[in-house]
Amino acid sequence: MMQQAVVIGGTRGIGAGVVSTLVDKGWRVLATGVSQDEVAAFDHDHQNVETAVLDVRDTEAVQALFSGLSQLDGLVNCAGILLRGAEYEIETFETVIDINLTGTMRCCLAAQPLLAASGGAIVNTASMLSYFGGPLVPAYSASKGGVAQLTKALAGKWAPEGIRVNAVAPGWIATEMTEALRADPERNAPILGRTPLDRWGKTAEVGALAAWLLSNEASFVTGAVYPVDGGYSAM
Repeated sequence: MMQQAVVIGGTRGIGAGVVSTLVDKGWRVLATGVSQDEVAAFDHDHQNVETAVLDVRDTEAVQALFSGLSQLDGLVNCAGILLRGAEYEIETFETVIDINLTGTMRCCLAAQPLLAASGGAIVNTASMLSYFGGPLVPAYSASKGGVAQLTKALAGKWAPEGIRVNAVAPGWIATEMTEALRADPERNAPILGRTPLDRWGKTAEVGALAAWLLSNEASFVTGAVYPVDGGYSAM
C-alpha cells in the first residue's frame, strides 16, 4: 500500500519542495495552503498529489482535515510566516506565534491518532533561528525556538506509541520569502560569506532530509533537530 503524507504549507516554498521529494519517492501527498489562491497557484501535475485549503489557526478545520483521512504515515509541518519589524507589535507577535508554533501543535495533535495506528512519523520545521536570536524577527525567532523544543517534548511523549518526531532547521533557502535578499548584492554577500558551502540552499535539499526522517531508514531517530544551512549555524 502506498504511504500517505500530509504536508502542511505544502503548496509553496520549502513545503512545495518537500511535496515534490516525497512524491518522487513514492508517497501519496495531501498538500495544504492557506488560501484558495495559494492552492490554485501550486504548480503540480502528479496524480498522487491532492490539495486542500487550511488555516492552521482554525482548530476545527485542522481536526476536520485529519478526521477525513483513513490513513496517515507521515506529517510534515511547513506552514509559517515571518513579518519582520511588525513583529514588535503585540498583535503581530501573537499571530506569528499562533501560526508557526501553536499551528504546528494543532496539526500534531490532530494527526496523532492516525500516526499511532500506522507507526508513522512527524517532521516539524524549525530554523537556524532556533539556535540564535533574530533581532529583526522576534516572533519568528521565538516561534522557531519553540518548535525545536516542542519537537523534543512530543518525541518523548509519543515514543511509546511508535510515533517518531523530528525537525529540520533550514538556513538560507532559495524561496519566495528570500527572493529580495538574494537579489540585493549588499545583503546577499554577507549571507554567502558566512555560509561555508557558499550558496543558497534548495527546497529539494530540505525535502530530501524530511523524506529520510519519515522513512524506515531513520527508525531509531527521534527528538532530533537537523540543520540544513550549508554550515551557517556552525560558524
